Amino acid sequence: MMNVAKICNVIHGLKPVLMMVAVQTTFAGVNVLYKLADNDGMILPILVAYRFLFSTAFIVPLAILVERRKRPKLTWMILLQAFCCGLFGGSLAQNFYIKALSLTSATFVAATTNLIPAFTFLLAACFGMERLGWKTTPGVAKIMGTALGVGGAMLLTFYKGVDLNLWKTNVNLLNGQHHSSHVQYSSNRAMGSLLAIGSCLSYSIWLIIQTNMVKTYPCPYSLTALTSTMGAVQAVAFGLCTERHWGDWKLGWNVRLLTVAYTGMLASGLMYTFVTWCVQMRGPLFVSAFNPLMLVLVALAGSLILNESIHLGCLLGAILIIFGLYGVLWGKGKEVKKVAQLCPIKEPSIGTGDGAIDGESEHSSLEVVGDGDSKHSSVRSGNVESRHIEVVVTSN
Repeated sequence: MMNVAKICNVIHGLKPVLMMVAVQTTFAGVNVLYKLADNDGMILPILVAYRFLFSTAFIVPLAILVERRKRPKLTWMILLQAFCCGLFGGSLAQNFYIKALSLTSATFVAATTNLIPAFTFLLAACFGMERLGWKTTPGVAKIMGTALGVGGAMLLTFYKGVDLNLWKTNVNLLNGQHHSSHVQYSSNRAMGSLLAIGSCLSYSIWLIIQTNMVKTYPCPYSLTALTSTMGAVQAVAFGLCTERHWGDWKLGWNVRLLTVAYTGMLASGLMYTFVTWCVQMRGPLFVSAFNPLMLVLVALAGSLILNESIHLGCLLGAILIIFGLYGVLWGKGKEVKKVAQLCPIKEPSIGTGDGAIDGESEHSSLEVVGDGDSKHSSVRSGNVESRHIEVVVTSN
């Protein structure tokens, strides 16, 4: 019985990690489908609009059903935060990302997403959600892990090296309509780079806003529904302003319908819910640390179904990304473990039936604010009645 209990505890502790791996795997599929839809001639703002329309149609009924008894009352502040989440995490970020994709190259844009951990870490530090912790081992691990992840992503992108030829599938879904990367890089590269960086910054801002929002509205499905609804309104408005030819809005039984259905229902619907839950459990830095994993998965998918080669730089960059990801996870794990030992608070979990989160009668979320010099930390709980508990955290 003790072994079974230990195994259950291990699985419960790995739940956020497994969810974020699923999120990045799904997002890697989004990149492949974006490339196929763009290759098919689909107008990109229309693709983004349909993505959030499908997401809203999928997640709103689910949120109403699952969280019907635990949903807090909507306030103007929550609606404003939802509007900002829909803007920075939805319409703005996706339109920036997909426009940068058309101006530069898929590899370059996918690589720039690995700046998200750095942006998120800096924003979280500015808003007091994360401490640098130079004098603590977990703090150094988070900083070094973030740097390794970004460095590995840059190495993977800008250094090719020799072809490894690990496998050959002879599968190319682009059907030979593969544009030269030199042409893509030379076409408005400066503007494409700015848009890609703007997309990363927008995504990081979304994570920060979401971290504050889940404290007063701790319902992942409903929060995702609000975000998708706001994002759909914004994306449709932008799409109608830029593309008024109704023939471009028609969908057929082809890769365009597959793309908007996959990206809408699975990526923006279910996976955004996973992101919300992990932000509530582990914070924005934990979520952003998994972004480098997507680039590795995109490279593997490209070699398997898009007939792209894997280079030595890809392998070396992937190794650095994995070590960087482990460093961030280890540092965050140490911080959470110390606080859990000193002030145990039951973690929320995704459930079924009456609500999406099963936990204490009052929803709560932990935010650890550490101080490397005095080795004091505070735990701020996001309950209806806020509490402030002083605990002492000793560094390793």
